[in-house]
Amino acid sequence: MRRQKFIVGMIAVVLLGLVLTGCNDNNEIQEELKSEVIDVKTTETQAEVDNISEDVNVIIEETYLNEEFSDLRKTQTIKDRYLPDCVTITVVLVQNMKTTTIDFGDGCELRNGNFVSGTIILNYERDPEAATRIISYTFEDFYFNYKNVAGGGTILRERSNENGNPQSTKTFEITVTWPDESFASKEGVKVREWIEGVGTGTWGDNVFLITGNGTFTKKDETILSAEVIEPLRRELACKFLVSGIVNLTKNENTAVLNYGNGDCDDLAIVTINGEEHEIHLGNR
Repeated sequence: MRRQKFIVGMIAVVLLGLVLTGCNDNNEIQEELKSEVIDVKTTETQAEVDNISEDVNVIIEETYLNEEFSDLRKTQTIKDRYLPDCVTITVVLVQNMKTTTIDFGDGCELRNGNFVSGTIILNYERDPEAATRIISYTFEDFYFNYKNVAGGGTILRERSNENGNPQSTKTFEITVTWPDESFASKEGVKVREWIEGVGTGTWGDNVFLITGNGTFTKKDETILSAEVIEPLRRELACKFLVSGIVNLTKNENTAVLNYGNGDCDDLAIVTINGEEHEIHLGNR
């Protein structure tokens, strides 16, 4: 009788162990699946990094145009230029290589309301007649709306693409660090076509279409692939991208980021598993 009780007890222990192991395995699977889902906050951070990268690109290209084609722009008043009068631009020319330093000092407000400080440095060969130009750039203690921006990249600038418009192809790597020390980075390639406002001499009517792809990484090592599937529209008079669609991928999971129908606001819609969520493009 005692032997039978012992055997029954052993069987119970084994069965309990199998149940607990199964539960643990199931919990681990559930946690793993959960970790693969793209969360709303991550898409919001990715969108903010993209927006910062795009506005920095505007600063770089506007500086380049003002410096290389100053004779064409000398009739512009200060308010007609995108770069504000609080910026200091220093140019050094050595054997036809030009180094341009864009210094916003302790703080400077851009025409569209974004606030920047610190320095961006450009390097390129001086040749105003060239059909294409490669511009390299880096950041030094640079801040965008009180977020630190580090990294750099190169821009291949074409005077005229197949549509007859100026175009820039940017290869970039950027890291944004927030005041709470959280950070995120993105690297990739963006193609930026200038479709409206070319040659008007004012910045407020300038419009660009942006395509490209990249890899986004958060501090917690979350990694997303991002691909523009409908060109992003940037109107220089607005602080934010106003339309366009980006497809975000994390292994087998996807999210669709839609910047809207052209309204100038900080809102976008991200769709995850068929559910729509409204996000803000610069809320931190």
